Amino acid sequence: METDDVSVREQLFHNRVRETIICVLLFTCLYMVSYLILTHFKKTAEFVTDDIEDATVNKIALWLCTFTLSVAVCAVLLLPISILSNEVLLTFPHSYYMQWLNGSLIHGLWNLVFLFSNLSLVFLMPFAYFFTESEGFAGSKKGVMARVYEAVVLLLLLALLVLGIVWVASALLHDNIARKSLYDLWEYYLPYLYSGISLFGVLLLLLCTPFGLSRMFSVTGSLLVKPRLLEDVEDTLSCTAFEEDSLSRKLNCGSTSCWVKLDMETMKKEHQTVRSKRVALEMRRKASPWQRNLGYPLAMLMLLALTVMCVLMVCFNVLELLLDETAMPRGMEDPHLGMASFSMFGSLGAAVQVVLILYLMVSSVVGFYSSPLFTGLLPRAQDTNLTQMIANCVSLLILSSALPVFSRTLGITRFDLLGDFGRYNWLGNFYIVFLYNMLFAGLTSASLIKTVTWAVQRELIRAFGRWSAPSFFVASPHIPLKLYHYFKIGNLLLPCVWRSSLHQCYVR
Repeated sequence: METDDVSVREQLFHNRVRETIICVLLFTCLYMVSYLILTHFKKTAEFVTDDIEDATVNKIALWLCTFTLSVAVCAVLLLPISILSNEVLLTFPHSYYMQWLNGSLIHGLWNLVFLFSNLSLVFLMPFAYFFTESEGFAGSKKGVMARVYEAVVLLLLLALLVLGIVWVASALLHDNIARKSLYDLWEYYLPYLYSGISLFGVLLLLLCTPFGLSRMFSVTGSLLVKPRLLEDVEDTLSCTAFEEDSLSRKLNCGSTSCWVKLDMETMKKEHQTVRSKRVALEMRRKASPWQRNLGYPLAMLMLLALTVMCVLMVCFNVLELLLDETAMPRGMEDPHLGMASFSMFGSLGAAVQVVLILYLMVSSVVGFYSSPLFTGLLPRAQDTNLTQMIANCVSLLILSSALPVFSRTLGITRFDLLGDFGRYNWLGNFYIVFLYNMLFAGLTSASLIKTVTWAVQRELIRAFGRWSAPSFFVASPHIPLKLYHYFKIGNLLLPCVWRSSLHQCYVR
C-alpha cells in the first residue's frame, strides 16, 4: 500500500515538473520573440545615453513591457492551443509521445495566463510608467532606488484609489454584500475588478473588431499588387518619376520663384508621398501576371469568406441562445481533452475555428490602431518612446486577455472557459450575451456591406471616370504650378492631377 502511495506521489511530482518545464519553455520563446519586436520599435536614443541612471530605468521598463507583451501573445494562443491539443489527442489517443499533452497542462496554462495578465495590468505596467516618470522624493538621495521608492508609493496610492472605486461600485449594486465583505479582498473585490476589466476588454473588442474587419480589405490591398483595369502602368510610372524629379530639384535648389512662395515642409511631404507611389508602381510593374491578376482577387475572396463565416456563426449562435441554454458561455474545471471534438465538423471544423479566432484578433488590432481615438498609439520603427510602448502593451494585453471570452461569447468555438476566465459575473446574464451577439452581427454586416459597395464604386470610378463629363480647374493652395481637375459623377466630386506635359488627368 505504501509503495502504491509513493508511486502515485512520484507520478504527480513528475507530471508537475514536466508541466512546469513546458510552460517555462513556451514562455521563454514568447519572451524572446516579444523582445525582438519591442527592440524593433523602441527609440534607440532613450537607451544609449550618458545618464546611466536613466538608461537603467529604461531597460527595466523595457523588460516589464516585454513580459507583458509575451503574456498578451500567450493569451491569444490559449484557445488555438487548447483546440488543437484536443484534436491531436483524438487523432493519437494511445501515442506514447503525446502523453505530456493532457488536461492538467492546458488548465495550468490558462491559470498562469490569467494570473500574469492581471498582474501585468494591475501592478507591472503602472509601476513601469511611474518608474520612468519618477525622479525620487525631494531631499532623498538620487539614484535608481529612490525612483523605485517613489514608484512603489504611487502604485500603492493608485491601488487604494482603485479598490475604493470598486468598493463604492459594489456598494451601489449590492449594498448588503459590500458591507459584509468589506475585508474580503481576495475572494470578492479582486474577482469583481477582474470581471470589470474583462467586460471593458470585450466591449473594446466589440467596437474594434467590426471596424477592423472592414479595414482588413484596404490594409491587405495596400500590401498586395492590385490589378488595374484600363490603366497603363508604364505611363503612370513615367508621370510619377517626372513629378519626383521635379520636386527633388526644387528641394535641392532651395530657391523660390519670384511670383510663387514655396512651402518647403509641404513639398517634402509631397515628395515622400510621390516616392512611395513610385516604389509601389515599380513593384507592380515587376510583378508577374499571376501575382497581379490572381493574388489580389484570391486574397480579397479569402477575407470576404472569413468575414461572412464569422457573421454566419454568430447568427447561428443567436438562434442557439434562443433555443438552447447550453449555448451560454460558462466555465469548466476539467477540459476532458481527447474525448470529443469541439466542432460538429471534426478536425476540419476545429482548424477553421482556430483560423477564425486568429483572424478576429488581427482584425481587432487593425481596427484598434485605425480608430481615430488610438491612431496616435501606432508604433513606429525605431521611433517609439517608452510611454507609448507601455500604452501599446497595456492595450494589446486588454484585447488579447478578452479574446477567449469574446470568442466563446460569440459562439466561434464550443471550448468552454477554463479556470478563472469562466468566473466573470456577467457571463451568466442572458440579455448581455444576446445583445452582444446581435450588436456584433449588425455592426460587422453594416461595415462589410459599406466596404464592398464603396470598393466597387471606387474601382468603377477609377476605371471609367476619365470619360465622365463636366469638369473644372482649381489651383492647389500648397503646391505651385499644379492644377487639380475635378470630375463630377452624380453627387461625388473626384479630384485628379492634370499633367500638362502629357495632356492626361490621373486620379489622386
